[in-house]
Amino acid sequence: MKKVTMADVAKLANVSKSTVSQYLNKRYEYMSEETRKRIAEAIEELGYQPNVIARSLKQKTTATIGVIVFNMLHMMTTQVLHAIEEECQKRGFQVIVCNSGDDPDKEKTYVDTLLAKQVDGLIVFPTGKNEDVYRCLVEERFPLVFVDRMVPGVEADSVLLDNFAAAEMAVDYFASNGYGRIAIVTPPLVPYNVPRMERLEGFRAAMRKRGMDVEERNIIAADPGALPEVLKQRFAEPKRPNALFAINDLTLMGVLRFVKETGIRMPDELAIINIDDVPFADIYTPALTTIAQPTFAMGKKAAERVFEQMDSNHADSPRVFRFSPALMERTWIKRGNGKEGRRNDEDS
Repeated sequence: MKKVTMADVAKLANVSKSTVSQYLNKRYEYMSEETRKRIAEAIEELGYQPNVIARSLKQKTTATIGVIVFNMLHMMTTQVLHAIEEECQKRGFQVIVCNSGDDPDKEKTYVDTLLAKQVDGLIVFPTGKNEDVYRCLVEERFPLVFVDRMVPGVEADSVLLDNFAAAEMAVDYFASNGYGRIAIVTPPLVPYNVPRMERLEGFRAAMRKRGMDVEERNIIAADPGALPEVLKQRFAEPKRPNALFAINDLTLMGVLRFVKETGIRMPDELAIINIDDVPFADIYTPALTTIAQPTFAMGKKAAERVFEQMDSNHADSPRVFRFSPALMERTWIKRGNGKEGRRNDEDS
Protein backbone atom coordinates (compact mmCIF):
# COMPACT_ATOMS: atom_id res chain seq x y z
CA MET A 1 0.00 0.00 0.00
CA LYS A 2 1.36 3.40 -0.98
CA LYS A 3 2.28 5.60 1.96
CA VAL A 4 0.05 8.66 2.29
CA THR A 5 1.99 11.91 2.14
CA MET A 6 1.35 15.51 3.05
CA ALA A 7 1.04 16.24 -0.64
CA ASP A 8 -1.85 13.77 -0.86
CA VAL A 9 -3.65 15.54 1.99
CA ALA A 10 -3.04 18.94 0.38
CA LYS A 11 -4.40 17.73 -2.96
CA LEU A 12 -7.57 16.25 -1.48
CA ALA A 13 -8.21 19.30 0.70
CA ASN A 14 -7.39 21.64 -2.20
CA VAL A 15 -4.78 23.59 -0.23
CA SER A 16 -0.99 23.98 -0.34
CA LYS A 17 1.45 21.71 1.51
CA SER A 18 2.49 24.68 3.65
CA THR A 19 -1.12 25.13 4.80
CA VAL A 20 -1.28 21.46 5.81
CA SER A 21 2.01 21.92 7.68
CA GLN A 22 0.60 24.93 9.52
CA TYR A 23 -2.47 22.88 10.44
CA LEU A 24 -0.35 20.03 11.81
CA ASN A 25 1.64 22.53 13.90
CA LYS A 26 -1.61 24.01 15.26
CA ARG A 27 -1.02 27.41 13.67
CA TYR A 28 -4.70 27.82 12.92
CA GLU A 29 -4.61 31.61 12.77
CA TYR A 30 -3.33 31.33 9.20
CA MET A 31 -6.46 29.61 7.87
CA SER A 32 -10.23 29.80 7.91
CA GLU A 33 -12.49 27.44 9.81
CA GLU A 34 -13.60 25.93 6.50
CA THR A 35 -9.99 25.22 5.51
CA ARG A 36 -9.31 23.55 8.85
CA LYS A 37 -12.37 21.38 8.40
CA ARG A 38 -11.32 20.29 4.88
CA ILE A 39 -7.82 19.38 6.04
CA ALA A 40 -9.16 17.41 9.03
CA GLU A 41 -11.54 15.49 6.78
CA ALA A 42 -8.78 14.75 4.26
CA ILE A 43 -6.47 13.44 7.00
CA GLU A 44 -9.20 11.17 8.33
CA GLU A 45 -10.24 9.92 4.89
CA LEU A 46 -6.67 9.13 3.82
CA GLY A 47 -5.54 7.83 7.21
CA TYR A 48 -2.57 10.17 7.10
CA GLN A 49 -0.04 9.90 9.96
CA PRO A 50 2.62 12.65 10.26
CA ASN A 51 6.27 11.64 10.40
CA VAL A 52 6.90 12.61 14.03
CA ILE A 53 10.66 12.06 13.85
CA ALA A 54 11.09 14.21 10.76
CA ARG A 55 8.98 16.96 12.27
CA SER A 56 10.94 16.89 15.52
CA LEU A 57 14.24 17.20 13.67
CA LYS A 58 12.97 20.12 11.66
CA GLN A 59 11.38 21.90 14.61
CA LYS A 60 14.16 20.93 17.07
CA THR A 61 11.56 19.50 19.45
CA THR A 62 10.20 16.04 20.16
CA ALA A 63 6.99 17.41 21.70
CA THR A 64 7.54 15.20 24.75
CA ILE A 65 7.92 15.93 28.45
CA GLY A 66 9.62 13.43 30.75
CA VAL A 67 8.09 12.87 34.17
CA ILE A 68 9.90 10.94 36.92
CA VAL A 69 7.90 10.04 40.03
CA PHE A 70 9.24 8.54 43.25
CA ASN A 71 6.24 6.32 44.02
CA MET A 72 3.39 5.57 41.65
CA LEU A 73 1.35 4.16 44.55
CA HIS A 74 0.80 7.56 46.18
CA MET A 75 -2.65 8.95 45.39
CA MET A 76 -1.12 12.43 45.24
CA THR A 77 1.26 11.27 42.51
CA THR A 78 -1.43 9.83 40.24
CA GLN A 79 -3.63 12.92 40.57
CA VAL A 80 -0.78 15.33 39.84
CA LEU A 81 0.23 13.16 36.87
CA HIS A 82 -3.30 13.34 35.48
CA ALA A 83 -3.21 17.14 35.59
CA ILE A 84 0.26 17.27 34.01
CA GLU A 85 -0.83 15.02 31.15
CA GLU A 86 -3.98 17.07 30.52
CA GLU A 87 -2.01 20.31 30.35
CA CYS A 88 0.60 18.78 28.04
CA GLN A 89 -2.00 17.34 25.70
CA LYS A 90 -3.60 20.78 25.35
CA ARG A 91 -0.28 21.92 23.88
CA GLY A 92 0.19 18.90 21.64
CA PHE A 93 2.83 17.30 23.87
CA GLN A 94 3.09 13.70 25.01
CA VAL A 95 4.27 12.55 28.45
CA ILE A 96 6.77 9.78 29.22
CA VAL A 97 6.40 8.61 32.83
CA CYS A 98 9.11 6.77 34.81
CA ASN A 99 8.89 5.45 38.37
CA SER A 100 12.14 5.69 40.36
CA GLY A 101 10.80 3.79 43.36
CA ASP A 102 12.51 6.46 45.51
CA ASP A 103 15.86 5.00 44.40
CA PRO A 104 18.44 7.73 43.56
CA ASP A 105 20.41 5.43 41.22
CA LYS A 106 17.28 4.49 39.31
CA GLU A 107 16.28 8.15 39.20
CA LYS A 108 19.64 9.11 37.64
CA THR A 109 19.29 6.34 35.05
CA TYR A 110 15.86 7.64 34.07
CA VAL A 111 17.16 11.21 33.77
CA ASP A 112 19.88 9.98 31.41
CA THR A 113 17.39 7.88 29.43
CA LEU A 114 14.90 10.71 29.00
CA LEU A 115 17.62 13.15 27.95
CA ALA A 116 18.84 10.59 25.41
CA LYS A 117 15.29 10.52 24.04
CA GLN A 118 15.58 14.31 23.69
CA VAL A 119 12.57 15.23 25.80
CA ASP A 120 11.89 18.95 25.80
CA GLY A 121 11.63 19.26 29.57
CA LEU A 122 11.58 17.32 32.82
CA ILE A 123 9.07 17.32 35.67
CA VAL A 124 10.53 15.36 38.58
CA PHE A 125 9.19 14.13 41.91
CA PRO A 126 12.77 13.86 43.20
CA THR A 127 14.29 11.44 45.67
CA GLY A 128 16.09 14.42 47.19
CA LYS A 129 19.50 13.33 45.95
CA ASN A 130 21.40 13.53 42.61
CA GLU A 131 22.27 17.17 43.29
CA ASP A 132 25.06 17.21 40.70
CA VAL A 133 22.77 15.87 37.97
CA TYR A 134 20.12 18.53 38.51
CA ARG A 135 22.64 21.30 39.08
CA CYS A 136 24.09 20.60 35.63
CA LEU A 137 20.62 20.74 34.06
CA VAL A 138 19.95 24.10 35.72
CA GLU A 139 23.31 25.46 34.55
CA GLU A 140 22.49 24.35 31.00
CA ARG A 141 19.10 26.05 31.29
CA PHE A 142 17.26 22.82 30.59
CA PRO A 143 13.54 23.14 31.51
CA LEU A 144 13.17 21.48 34.91
CA VAL A 145 10.44 21.53 37.57
CA PHE A 146 10.39 19.67 40.89
CA VAL A 147 7.09 18.50 42.39
CA ASP A 148 6.28 17.67 46.04
CA ARG A 149 9.94 17.77 47.04
CA MET A 150 12.97 19.95 46.45
CA VAL A 151 16.61 18.96 46.06
CA PRO A 152 18.87 20.70 48.60
CA GLY A 153 21.41 22.91 46.87
CA VAL A 154 19.57 23.01 43.54
CA GLU A 155 17.77 26.22 42.58
CA ALA A 156 14.95 25.08 40.34
CA ASP A 157 11.21 25.71 40.04
CA SER A 158 9.43 23.70 42.71
CA VAL A 159 5.72 23.00 43.24
CA LEU A 160 4.69 21.64 46.61
CA LEU A 161 2.22 21.77 49.47
CA ASP A 162 2.57 24.32 52.26
CA ASN A 163 3.64 21.56 54.64
CA PHE A 164 3.94 23.84 57.66
CA ALA A 165 0.35 25.04 57.23
CA ALA A 166 -0.89 21.45 56.81
CA ALA A 167 0.77 20.31 60.06
CA GLU A 168 -0.55 23.33 61.95
CA MET A 169 -4.03 22.66 60.57
CA ALA A 170 -3.96 19.12 61.98
CA VAL A 171 -2.69 20.17 65.43
CA ASP A 172 -5.16 23.06 65.68
CA TYR A 173 -8.07 20.84 64.76
CA PHE A 174 -7.10 18.20 67.32
CA ALA A 175 -6.48 20.76 70.05
CA SER A 176 -9.67 22.70 69.43
CA ASN A 177 -11.59 19.46 69.94
CA GLY A 178 -9.86 18.64 73.20
CA TYR A 179 -7.12 16.24 72.13
CA GLY A 180 -3.82 16.87 73.92
CA ARG A 181 -1.72 13.74 73.51
CA ILE A 182 -1.01 14.12 69.82
CA ALA A 183 1.54 11.98 67.99
CA ILE A 184 2.86 12.35 64.45
CA VAL A 185 3.20 9.22 62.30
CA THR A 186 5.64 9.35 59.41
CA PRO A 187 7.79 7.18 57.17
CA PRO A 188 11.48 7.05 58.21
CA LEU A 189 12.87 10.56 58.60
CA VAL A 190 15.75 11.52 56.30
CA PRO A 191 17.12 15.07 56.01
CA TYR A 192 16.86 15.22 52.20
CA ASN A 193 13.12 14.37 52.17
CA VAL A 194 11.70 17.89 52.33
CA PRO A 195 7.97 17.13 52.94
CA ARG A 196 8.64 14.75 55.84
CA MET A 197 11.02 17.16 57.55
CA GLU A 198 8.79 20.19 56.97
CA ARG A 199 5.71 18.39 58.28
CA LEU A 200 7.61 17.33 61.39
CA GLU A 201 8.96 20.85 61.88
CA GLY A 202 5.48 22.28 61.34
CA PHE A 203 4.06 19.80 63.85
CA ARG A 204 6.62 20.77 66.49
CA ALA A 205 6.01 24.49 65.89
CA ALA A 206 2.22 24.12 66.09
CA MET A 207 2.48 22.14 69.33
CA ARG A 208 4.79 24.76 70.86
CA LYS A 209 2.41 27.50 69.74
CA ARG A 210 -0.34 25.73 71.65
CA GLY A 211 1.87 25.29 74.71
CA MET A 212 1.88 21.52 74.25
CA ASP A 213 4.88 19.25 74.73
CA VAL A 214 6.25 17.02 71.98
CA GLU A 215 7.64 13.82 73.45
CA GLU A 216 10.16 12.01 71.28
CA ARG A 217 8.17 8.80 71.68
CA ASN A 218 5.25 10.60 70.01
CA ILE A 219 7.29 11.03 66.83
CA ILE A 220 6.54 7.61 65.36
CA ALA A 221 8.62 6.91 62.25
CA ALA A 222 8.48 3.61 60.36
CA ASP A 223 7.75 2.12 56.96
CA PRO A 224 3.98 1.64 56.44
CA GLY A 225 4.30 -2.16 56.58
CA ALA A 226 5.99 -2.02 59.97
CA LEU A 227 3.69 0.61 61.48
CA PRO A 228 1.10 -1.72 63.07
CA GLU A 229 3.71 -3.37 65.27
CA VAL A 230 5.48 -0.10 66.06
CA LEU A 231 2.17 1.50 67.07
CA LYS A 232 1.25 -1.50 69.22
CA GLN A 233 4.48 -1.02 71.14
CA ARG A 234 3.80 2.70 71.64
CA PHE A 235 0.20 2.11 72.73
CA ALA A 236 1.34 -0.43 75.31
CA GLU A 237 3.21 2.37 77.09
CA PRO A 238 1.76 4.89 79.60
CA LYS A 239 0.07 8.06 78.36
CA ARG A 240 -0.58 6.62 74.94
CA PRO A 241 -1.65 9.08 72.23
CA ASN A 242 -5.31 9.87 71.78
CA ALA A 243 -4.73 11.51 68.38
CA LEU A 244 -2.55 10.54 65.44
CA PHE A 245 -1.42 12.83 62.62
CA ALA A 246 -0.46 10.64 59.64
CA ILE A 247 1.63 12.64 57.18
CA ASN A 248 0.52 10.87 53.97
CA ASP A 249 -1.84 8.28 52.49
CA LEU A 250 0.50 5.28 52.72
CA THR A 251 1.19 6.04 56.37
CA LEU A 252 -2.56 6.22 56.95
CA MET A 253 -2.89 2.68 55.60
CA GLY A 254 -0.44 1.45 58.23
CA VAL A 255 -2.39 3.27 60.93
CA LEU A 256 -5.70 1.77 59.76
CA ARG A 257 -4.22 -1.74 59.85
CA PHE A 258 -3.16 -1.05 63.43
CA VAL A 259 -6.69 0.09 64.32
CA LYS A 260 -8.20 -3.00 62.73
CA GLU A 261 -5.82 -5.42 64.44
CA THR A 262 -6.23 -3.89 67.91
CA GLY A 263 -9.93 -3.06 67.82
CA ILE A 264 -9.37 0.48 69.08
CA ARG A 265 -12.64 2.39 68.95
CA MET A 266 -12.75 5.42 66.71
CA PRO A 267 -13.11 8.21 67.63
CA ASP A 268 -13.82 7.39 71.30
CA GLU A 269 -10.31 6.15 72.02
CA LEU A 270 -8.36 7.59 69.13
CA ALA A 271 -8.75 10.33 66.53
CA ILE A 272 -6.86 10.45 63.22
CA ILE A 273 -6.14 13.12 60.63
CA ASN A 274 -3.95 12.53 57.60
CA ILE A 275 -2.56 14.52 54.70
CA ASP A 276 -3.99 13.35 51.32
CA ASP A 277 -7.74 13.16 50.84
CA VAL A 278 -7.97 9.43 50.13
CA PRO A 279 -10.89 8.36 47.88
CA PHE A 280 -12.42 6.11 50.53
CA ALA A 281 -12.43 8.82 53.23
CA ASP A 282 -16.15 9.53 53.08
CA ILE A 283 -17.27 5.89 52.81
CA TYR A 284 -15.06 4.53 55.58
CA THR A 285 -16.85 4.02 58.91
CA PRO A 286 -16.47 6.34 60.66
CA ALA A 287 -15.67 8.79 57.85
CA LEU A 288 -12.13 10.18 57.82
CA THR A 289 -11.21 13.80 58.40
CA THR A 290 -8.34 14.56 56.06
CA ILE A 291 -6.15 17.39 54.80
CA ALA A 292 -6.35 17.64 51.02
CA GLN A 293 -3.59 18.73 48.70
CA PRO A 294 -4.76 20.72 45.64
CA THR A 295 -3.20 18.08 43.39
CA PHE A 296 -4.74 19.14 40.09
CA ALA A 297 -3.73 22.77 40.58
CA MET A 298 -0.22 21.62 41.49
CA GLY A 299 0.08 19.43 38.40
CA LYS A 300 -1.22 22.21 36.16
CA LYS A 301 1.28 24.67 37.62
CA ALA A 302 4.19 22.22 37.16
CA ALA A 303 3.33 21.78 33.48
CA GLU A 304 2.81 25.50 32.96
CA ARG A 305 6.20 26.28 34.46
CA VAL A 306 8.06 23.78 32.30
CA PHE A 307 6.45 25.30 29.19
CA GLU A 308 7.23 28.82 30.39
CA GLN A 309 10.88 27.80 30.71
CA MET A 310 10.81 26.35 27.20
CA ASP A 311 9.25 29.52 25.81
CA SER A 312 11.35 32.07 27.68
CA ASN A 313 14.61 30.13 27.97
CA HIS A 314 14.67 30.77 31.73
CA ALA A 315 14.02 34.49 31.51
CA ASP A 316 12.96 34.60 35.17
CA SER A 317 14.57 33.19 38.29
CA PRO A 318 13.52 29.82 39.75
CA ARG A 319 10.51 30.04 42.03
CA VAL A 320 8.97 27.90 44.76
CA PHE A 321 5.19 27.59 44.58
CA ARG A 322 3.54 26.46 47.82
CA PHE A 323 -0.11 25.47 47.64
CA SER A 324 -2.50 25.83 50.56
CA PRO A 325 -3.99 22.68 52.13
CA ALA A 326 -7.72 22.26 52.76
CA LEU A 327 -9.33 20.58 55.77
CA MET A 328 -11.93 18.00 54.70
CA GLU A 329 -13.91 17.74 57.91
CA ARG A 330 -15.89 14.56 58.38
CA THR A 331 -16.84 12.54 61.46
CA TRP A 332 -13.67 10.89 62.75
CA ILE A 333 -13.22 13.37 65.58
CA LYS A 334 -14.97 13.27 68.93
CA ARG A 335 -16.09 16.77 69.71
CA GLY A 336 -14.49 18.36 72.75
CA ASN A 337 -16.12 20.50 75.39
CA GLY A 338 -14.20 23.61 74.41
CA LYS A 339 -11.27 23.01 76.74
CA GLU A 340 -8.44 22.76 74.27
CA GLY A 341 -5.85 20.08 74.94
CA ARG A 342 -7.68 18.90 78.05
CA ARG A 343 -6.45 15.32 77.64
CA ASN A 344 -2.77 16.27 77.70
CA ASP A 345 -2.10 14.94 81.19
CA GLU A 346 -4.56 12.04 81.37
CA ASP A 347 -3.29 8.51 81.66
CA SER A 348 -4.37 5.90 79.15
